[in-house]
Amino acid sequence: MNRPPRARDVGLACGRLAAGELNSIADVPGVRVGHRTLVDGEIRTGVTAVIPHGGNLYREKPVAAVHVLNGFGKSAGLVQVEELGTIETPILLTNTLSVGTCCTALVRHAIERNPDIGRETATVNPLVFECNDGYLSDIQSLAVTEDDARAAIAEAASQFDIGSVGAGCGMSTFGFKGGIGTSSRRLELDGRSYHLGVLVLSNFGRAGDLRLPDERIFAPPRKQSDRREPEKGSIIVIAATDIPLGDRQLRRVIRRSGVGLARLGSFWGHGSGDIALGFTTANMIAHDEKADLVGCRMLNENRIDILFEAIADATQEAVLDALVAAGSMTGRAGHHRPALLDALKSQSLDV
Repeated sequence: MNRPPRARDVGLACGRLAAGELNSIADVPGVRVGHRTLVDGEIRTGVTAVIPHGGNLYREKPVAAVHVLNGFGKSAGLVQVEELGTIETPILLTNTLSVGTCCTALVRHAIERNPDIGRETATVNPLVFECNDGYLSDIQSLAVTEDDARAAIAEAASQFDIGSVGAGCGMSTFGFKGGIGTSSRRLELDGRSYHLGVLVLSNFGRAGDLRLPDERIFAPPRKQSDRREPEKGSIIVIAATDIPLGDRQLRRVIRRSGVGLARLGSFWGHGSGDIALGFTTANMIAHDEKADLVGCRMLNENRIDILFEAIADATQEAVLDALVAAGSMTGRAGHHRPALLDALKSQSLDV
């Protein structure tokens, strides 16, 4: 894997807390990420899969929570996560018009491993999130197939690409090229190391509003008439941890992802779809549980501030990771997004 530059390579680390060894969502043991990237003619799209653990997700469901910062989005599966506090399939990220295709792929994937679904036991809740890549990609082509979704799942690993890959292929952020980014924080609790990791599908922010950790504000070259265009992008934040939390605690934590987005200059515009999902691998709900009462470990709420700080910092840095790694791209109808890294280099030469 040819490693692209990351935010920390260019001095854009966020916060005081230490990052995990990989500085990625995969610092949480068992979490893996895979991509399927589609570039052909005017197509710039794909699928990204997040796998919470290596077992049967339908049978062993991680405790989870979802929080909608602004709901201009077409994601699937959020209602059941909100109600039951668990997830039971891999998490797929894709473009807006490919949500249905990815849902079907997840249903088939679950049935292959659990033939009793919908017959002897309950149906399955496919979990798919989306952002609109239609500026750079021909979204009407409906290019993503079930095979693409399955390939992203099959290729999931602890080492994965970032930037213009998978679902991030055609995404834009603050007028620059956006995409997939990730970051993590290592936390010490009761003398043991834990991790909280974040992966983002970054497709949000108004050109001219991007604020870096050192307070510099960056804007891509734009026509004067375009500089105050409305904020109508989206971002999906996927957070994972191995800290034992309940779904209520997870919801409190993932809400603070918005702090990281606000630091970058976002205000979650009317037309934006900004959604966070979090899960913990430390608490599982067994589908076939026989006991009337089951145990669930939770964090002492008086210690939760450290997680609030961690997710704010990791979310902020994950977006910068996507921006730095993405490079520039020209896509549908000649539409172009410049690279933040080029703008950083240009300013450095001007100083």
